Amino acid sequence: MRWIVLALLGIMLAGCAVNPVTGKRELALIPVPESQEIELGQASYPQVIQQMGGSYPDPQLNEYVDTVGKRLARYSHRPDLPYQFTVINDSTPNAFALPGGPVAITRGLLTVMENEAQLASVLGHEIAHVTARHSVQGIQRGVLLELGVGVLGSLTSQTAYGGLTSQAGQIAASLINNTYSREQERESDRLGIDYMVRAGYNPQGAVELQELFYRKLEGGAEPDWLSGLFRTHPFSKERMLENQQYIQANYPPSRIGSDMQTNATAFMQATAGLREKKKAYDLYDEARQLEAQEQYQKAIELYQQALRIAPQESLILTGVGLASLKIGDTIPAQRYLRQAVDLHGEYFQSRMGLGFVLLEKREPAAAVEHLEYSMKLLPTPQAGYLLAQAYEGVGRRNDALALYQEVAQAAPDSKIGQAAAQRAQQLQSAR
Repeated sequence: MRWIVLALLGIMLAGCAVNPVTGKRELALIPVPESQEIELGQASYPQVIQQMGGSYPDPQLNEYVDTVGKRLARYSHRPDLPYQFTVINDSTPNAFALPGGPVAITRGLLTVMENEAQLASVLGHEIAHVTARHSVQGIQRGVLLELGVGVLGSLTSQTAYGGLTSQAGQIAASLINNTYSREQERESDRLGIDYMVRAGYNPQGAVELQELFYRKLEGGAEPDWLSGLFRTHPFSKERMLENQQYIQANYPPSRIGSDMQTNATAFMQATAGLREKKKAYDLYDEARQLEAQEQYQKAIELYQQALRIAPQESLILTGVGLASLKIGDTIPAQRYLRQAVDLHGEYFQSRMGLGFVLLEKREPAAAVEHLEYSMKLLPTPQAGYLLAQAYEGVGRRNDALALYQEVAQAAPDSKIGQAAAQRAQQLQSAR
């Protein structure tokens, strides 16, 4: 991905790009070919998923959402992109798309829906952001220049973990947190409705969902809605009415017929597990708020209440395990974190927490396994420092030194970065 760095250095000249939806040529500070658009999305997607809680560990639900998404994508303006659709294990109602095809929807947004047509309206909208290259337009207009060469350059690093950086995933985060313009939202609304109808879904699903959004907005939306969907996808009554008018003008019942699908039964069956566990995740979210206030014992009590409702939820097990570590209670911490990893080992926090416990128990060889996996999922200075300690414990001093140096370089102003620099100096002096 050296092209990104070259662009930031000003080596690439301004040019024009063709919008695949409108066919119009658009001025672009940084021309981004489709192959590089795909590369950026695929490189960023795993990091975003990890930062938001990992994928929701229900293969059937993920397959269902992926099937609906790919059905819509076939009728889009760019059907040949490598689309992926993932459910993220996060209560905040949100959905996002990255360049080149990756799309995600949170557990929290799925729980407020009532049928497949409503799901299709959200996925169609996100597919439209991809087909119209809205994220790419942000890059082309220089939005990411603010991140600097160092952050984007981390994607091209040849170090063992692809460039450990305290800003890991900032490129992806900037893309999903970038607020779309009102015109981009209008365009995605219209395109998403078009894709719905072409795929056989009742466009009233889009109307129903936007009416729900409007009620949330008018009723004083909860903080999760304000920090999630409404922040990145500006919503208004005007936008809702425009979409209703668009459907009435272009897709009246007399034109589309009466056999358009809503698929409420299939949706309810696919999401039944989510609704059963909603109370558990409400308690989990409350516990996390208490943790943020350093009320660890109260947080642990709420986590345990959540586990009584949903004892097999790995994210909740990870939460109580990490909270137990914060009060120095390593025995239950190890038990909870081990359970979390055994149930769903694809989350960097549970792997890192278990690695820490094993280091505390002076089992560095076992710690290496989990810390290396945590770094594979999402390289962080914290896991990097712990892994360097584990390498020392198994006699891999050269690997430890290299990783300490990388942590020190990635987070020079943090306590962990300074500790890594000090330990690297000690190892070098001992040579």
